[in-house]
Amino acid sequence: MEKHFLNPPELPNWEQSFSQIVTVSSGSSKTIYLSGQVAMDQHNRLIGECDLFSQATQAFQNLAKALVSVGATTQDVVKLTIYVKDYQLADANRVSEAFRNAFPHKNLPASTWLGVQSLALDGLLIEIDAIAVMEV
Repeated sequence: MEKHFLNPPELPNWEQSFSQIVTVSSGSSKTIYLSGQVAMDQHNRLIGECDLFSQATQAFQNLAKALVSVGATTQDVVKLTIYVKDYQLADANRVSEAFRNAFPHKNLPASTWLGVQSLALDGLLIEIDAIAVMEV
């Protein structure tokens, strides 16, 4: 079994706190663990202040960038966890639209949506982590 801990430059830089991606290769498969992706650009600037749809879109874009950096796509994602600050039922449409833009294919990953009181930084409204599996 081989493990790699990665912090691609296309993503926000949190390497003093955690790795953005951990891959575990065993035999002919690779499991990809993606840390929670938020609405920050590669320079750690918040995108879409006070706008859940814009933040969800950015978080899903960061998720896609993380996947591409290890040769994967959203089709390889098997599990998502979505955390929404102060979640209300009306938020579902905005998150769902951003989700379907990022995952347009038929076979969707298993997912859990959670409403949370707060996230790691002020201004963040959503965080999305994922697990992907692919053949190598």
